[in-house]
Amino acid sequence: MWRGRRIVLGVTGGIAAYKSVVLARDLTSRGALVDVLLTRGAREFIGAATFEAVTRRPVRTSLWERDGALDHVTLGDEADLVIVAPATAHLIARAAMGMADDLLTALLLAAKGPVLLAPAMNDEMYADESTTSNLALLRGRGWHQVGPAVGALAEGPSDRPGRMAEPEEIVAHAERIVAGPGPLSGLKVLVTAGPTREAIDPVRFITNRSSGKMGYRIAEAAWRRGAEVTLISGPSSERPPIGVTLRGVETTADLMHAVEAQLPTSDVLVMAAAPSDYRPATVRDSKLPRSEGGFTLGFESTEDILLATVGQRHAGLTVVGFALETGAAVEKGRGKLSRKQLDLIVVNDALEAGAGFDVDTNSVTILDCRGGEQHVSLRSKAEVADVILDAIEVYRG
Repeated sequence: MWRGRRIVLGVTGGIAAYKSVVLARDLTSRGALVDVLLTRGAREFIGAATFEAVTRRPVRTSLWERDGALDHVTLGDEADLVIVAPATAHLIARAAMGMADDLLTALLLAAKGPVLLAPAMNDEMYADESTTSNLALLRGRGWHQVGPAVGALAEGPSDRPGRMAEPEEIVAHAERIVAGPGPLSGLKVLVTAGPTREAIDPVRFITNRSSGKMGYRIAEAAWRRGAEVTLISGPSSERPPIGVTLRGVETTADLMHAVEAQLPTSDVLVMAAAPSDYRPATVRDSKLPRSEGGFTLGFESTEDILLATVGQRHAGLTVVGFALETGAAVEKGRGKLSRKQLDLIVVNDALEAGAGFDVDTNSVTILDCRGGEQHVSLRSKAEVADVILDAIEVYRG
């Protein structure tokens, strides 16, 4: 989708300007044509030659360059997206006031396409009422914002927002904007992922081998398609997906309560988590020492989360279950589809090579309550996630 896209990258006078070189390189490597505009302040931090080397295109620095009198109009007209990274408090304030006293602010007034700001500044400056109101004003005009993140600033550690978003995150937001409204735009998608843990004593627990990979890939893909995504995850080593609201849980009961809280405002529920089916009937208050020579556990069933939601589902909610089986997977999946009153169910067999837990590939069969059946051959879980979302979109019509 990036090949031939025209991107204007405005770089302002902040120490985070060094990240903008990586951003320009990454956009260029994807096939975009990147025109960099450096403000006077930006040139105090980084030179034009660096950007020219990674974009292989001339860098603009002034309204008054020879043969560039109309750059602010022509570049703005042609741009599929204008990104300002870093966007300093100074630039944000000038843009909010509609000033056009340099090439970048003039272009921002003339640009017809979308604008993405990546604020970067001291945490006190970002928290100041003038900055927050200026950003609110720009968002009200339809501008987009990514970040800032929490992390170390030039002056030292911070536990408040101010640090510019990483290039990877900016690219992801830019891709979503350039792609335009997706088929899931305006919908709230709730995804669950990963295992749950059930305590034996304060240091031991039982769990399963779920990594959360499938649920995380679905959450990422749903966000790319324009949805507002909440991911409820048990313990997982997967990186938090860009753009997605992540809520962590521990036990099956925690997961059920989290789903119940989000369900009333969700349009789609994708239950990709692997909650424990059983938990110890008694949880010890203290660690059982090895010297006692072992112990016997009694178990009780945990809550069936999908079944418990039947009475809470509102009209228009699409409910998607998952069934990981060991043998006769499709037949068992059909039973669960009916018993749990699901719209769709994604079935796979843990005994199939490359399709079990903690791998990056999967092979599934998607069943729907209208009698549809679709087999998805072995491929990456990211690709499987897109096929699942395609099926959801078709089902919702």
